[in-house]
Amino acid sequence: MSVGGAGGEATGGIPQNTLIAVGALGGLIAAYAGHFLVQAAGPAFAFIGALGAICAIVWGAAAVRRVASYGLGTGVPSIGMMALGMGVVASMFGLAVGGIAGPIVAFITAAIIGLVIGVLANRVLGMGIPIMEQSMTEIAGAGALTIIGLSVAMTGTFMFDAVLETVVATGYIAVIFIAGGMAILHPFNANLGPDEQQDRTLATGVEKGAIAMVVAGIVATVSEDASAIPTIMVGLAIWYVAFRKYVEFVNRDAYKVLGTGLLPTEEELE
Repeated sequence: MSVGGAGGEATGGIPQNTLIAVGALGGLIAAYAGHFLVQAAGPAFAFIGALGAICAIVWGAAAVRRVASYGLGTGVPSIGMMALGMGVVASMFGLAVGGIAGPIVAFITAAIIGLVIGVLANRVLGMGIPIMEQSMTEIAGAGALTIIGLSVAMTGTFMFDAVLETVVATGYIAVIFIAGGMAILHPFNANLGPDEQQDRTLATGVEKGAIAMVVAGIVATVSEDASAIPTIMVGLAIWYVAFRKYVEFVNRDAYKVLGTGLLPTEEELE
């Protein structure tokens, strides 16, 4: 079961409370900002929703990192998919019943679902991870905000009828599910091991979130209320900066970097 990591709660230079604030507040504020700015100034501002999704993705990746460091092993991909599964249920419910308060209702609903699943995992399945309840609550909330943020980028709004017509009925919800889920689970999965570092893992989260943003921009080409070009261009810019930062961290942490892509020769091993 061990991932070869810390064998306990992972720590890092950025406090978890700071990441929670960035993910929760950033995700909600960006969703509302994107929605209202599109109404006031036009579809070019729909990309702001995806910026909130990136905030939520980084928060979710940090939560996965903390709980998975206890030794989830193959559970790392599963927990990322679970995040978006909980997020889909909560976001659709919240947007359907909440109206203008939809993102907040969805976020609270996701947190409740995550808490219940965390309690079941620890007390019924007996996983025995001290932070399971909190982490599942965080992961569910991050998943819901990821879906809402990307939906705003695709449609220019978080109102349920528009999201249902453009995102759900067309099947693009599956794109969000995979892109968002991968962005949350992949950072720790890609960096796990005894040399895993918070900054490198979260840089991967930003990079994967930017890819999800680009995907949302591509989908936005079918929507009259969202502009694809700003979303794609901003997403590519964020991806470039984050990927360069990730490579910098890899070079910092790696024992040896070989640029050929080939197996080392006997002389290089000496």
